Amino acid sequence: MSPRRKHFAFCVLAGLSFTSAQAPLGIWPGVLLGFALSVWLLRISETPLRAFWTGWSIGASYFATSLIWIVEPFLVDFAATAWMAPFALVLMASGLALFWAMPFWGAAKLGKPVTILALWPLAEYARSVLFSGFPWGLSAYAWVDTPVAQIAAWVGPHGLGALTLALAALPVFIGLRLGSALGLAGLLGLAGLGLMRLGDTPPQADDAPIIRLTQPNAPQHQKWDPDYAFIFFRRLTLATAAAPHPDLVVWPETSLPTWLNDADQALELIKDAAAGVPVLIGAQRYEGLRAYNSLALLDEAGRIGQIYDKHHLVPFGEFLPLKAMLSTLGMGVLTETYGGFTPGAGPALMDLGPIGKALALICYEAVFPHQMTSVDGRPRFLLHVTNDAWFGTWSGPYQHLAQAQFRAIEQGLPLLRSANTGITASIDANGQILRSLALGESGYLDATLPPRFAPTLYARFTDIPALLILIALFCVTLLPYRSPKR
Repeated sequence: MSPRRKHFAFCVLAGLSFTSAQAPLGIWPGVLLGFALSVWLLRISETPLRAFWTGWSIGASYFATSLIWIVEPFLVDFAATAWMAPFALVLMASGLALFWAMPFWGAAKLGKPVTILALWPLAEYARSVLFSGFPWGLSAYAWVDTPVAQIAAWVGPHGLGALTLALAALPVFIGLRLGSALGLAGLLGLAGLGLMRLGDTPPQADDAPIIRLTQPNAPQHQKWDPDYAFIFFRRLTLATAAAPHPDLVVWPETSLPTWLNDADQALELIKDAAAGVPVLIGAQRYEGLRAYNSLALLDEAGRIGQIYDKHHLVPFGEFLPLKAMLSTLGMGVLTETYGGFTPGAGPALMDLGPIGKALALICYEAVFPHQMTSVDGRPRFLLHVTNDAWFGTWSGPYQHLAQAQFRAIEQGLPLLRSANTGITASIDANGQILRSLALGESGYLDATLPPRFAPTLYARFTDIPALLILIALFCVTLLPYRSPKR
């Protein structure tokens, strides 16, 4: 095998290592191997252009395999949109890989491979916020089921990703033996801090409210079919009516089988089933020619009170960028409504009376760590309603759940999650899953609302401290440095 082919093979191996660390596999050593291989490949790249293609190849192999679920929405209406699936995956992976290629190029151009320790995490932050942002699959999520994940309460996912990169890169930059020893010591230190936080959990209150999370298990290709919609609606009403009655019932995203504006009969049935218990209903609604993906509160008297409108919409799923041009290519069929949804005003709390205030998150909104704040103050808990039927049954739903767990850790808040096809879960303020309904299961679970922590460092300052440290690190890595011989 030629040197170039060997180099490319190692790039693919690095990308696959990153993928193995993400859900559903969750083999966390893969993220360390991926980072170590990547930094080594950067160091042996002779030119900035070679470094660029090294970073791009690693990124492309990672995103193409970890985001394989992205083809699933295109297969729901197979005849109309299946042809777009391979193009979507290739274009998505190729585009996101540029965010990895640029820091590799920059480090090589500066002649300072060590600057990758700052440039790569900064590029990942840019991926999370630019062009509406796509922070899916951040390296920190590899730690979700380990004590190390708790570090996100202080530094967030980008800070934890940067720490992971630094520990993995030590053997490359300061030598295998010393670097491995220091890396292992650092990892054990992070795990120890995480265990301390896990051991400092507030006790559960005796009078904590009970919240019922429903899961009708409606496959996306049947969800709006009139022959099946009543079946799913009946599952939800039966779950709502089940005794003993909770303090609140939550239905998943877009679970109402008709527009909220035209749902008088359906709402009457829900009111009868709830028997005086308030119900949060995921529904679509319209105002004039504008459509919204919403969460509506049906109060004890059966009246619609508060409404939250999803503000961070899914590109190509809920709205079509460059609509005039892309509609001519037949891509207008991707949005659920003609012309797509209209974004809501922004993050908002829903006042649930004695239960407290909840920060409503509809589906995609739970993947943005920097958008967990509201002008109305700090919530009692995070409430996530979603329809993960769009993501298939392999990796997408599990990755989405892992990101929800991280939001709980970062904010020090419990998170309750009602998912159409799963995974419905009660998650405590440490990101630990207390109870759950499996993927593809219909039913409900009654969750005792877990206690919340005091605001975490990340909840107070978001990514600002980590970004400032990364910028300072970049400046430090520009100082003269003599690395050990290769």
